[in-house]
Amino acid sequence: MSELNPERTSPPSQPLSDLSSRPERSGVERPAFPAIPARETHPLTQLRQFTPARIALGRTGNSLPTKELLEFGAAHAMARDAVHAAFHPNHIAEQLAAMNLESIEVHSAAKDRATYLRRPDLGRRLDEPSRELLAEHKLPIKPELLFIVGDGLSAIAPERYAVAVVQATRERLEGWNLGPVVLAEQARVALGDEVGEILGAEITVMLIGERPGLSSPDSLGIYLTYNPKLGRNDAERNCISNVRDEGVSPEQAARTLCYLVANSRKLKLSGVNLKDESDKLPRELLSQPPS
Repeated sequence: MSELNPERTSPPSQPLSDLSSRPERSGVERPAFPAIPARETHPLTQLRQFTPARIALGRTGNSLPTKELLEFGAAHAMARDAVHAAFHPNHIAEQLAAMNLESIEVHSAAKDRATYLRRPDLGRRLDEPSRELLAEHKLPIKPELLFIVGDGLSAIAPERYAVAVVQATRERLEGWNLGPVVLAEQARVALGDEVGEILGAEITVMLIGERPGLSSPDSLGIYLTYNPKLGRNDAERNCISNVRDEGVSPEQAARTLCYLVANSRKLKLSGVNLKDESDKLPRELLSQPPS
């Protein structure tokens, strides 16, 4: 093995600043590198303008881009907040009073939000004080249509859209006997069956906050039930869902609801045997009040 020479040193390296100033060698041309083609747009990207669904999010390595990841986290937080948002029936009652509509506030058997989320069955029944309150509320005539506004799984939904739906529907139902609007806290859809049975309503319409999605924390659902009573099931109801600014407008929901209400009364039923064929009618007929 040869010994290392301690006096041997490497030649000094040329400063980087001098490399750019070196003269070109004569007769030698720099190679021409091909231009990098622009990244082609994914076909799904064009669909993003038509839907809030999370499609064509892109990719950074094996993960999502930071922007998309942050937006997902924000949407998830908004959905969670909607589930736990407090219901303010007094705000809705004030708006109804301005329309000369009476309202009654009731509460389900779920005493608080935690119980409501753990025990869906309690959200389908009234508590005893509410049951007594409705039983003592004497109506001179049994209502042909009874609106019930419940918080459901998104209290912000009925606070934003329920009054607009009630108002637009009421304008189309001239001559109908409407009962007082019942405002129900910690409510599930089936709570309307007990409310309607106690007040003797022919048809109930429950307007309630739907389960929040990652792009729809404020979606309102509308459920129609003919001859409401305890024991009704979901197959005996009609539903209009996704009522919100980015979905079905309150005005459009009211037109569909009036069509269903009129046919429910005529056929004396609701649910799977009551078909929504309002899209087949001319728009001018939908604007007319149902007979």
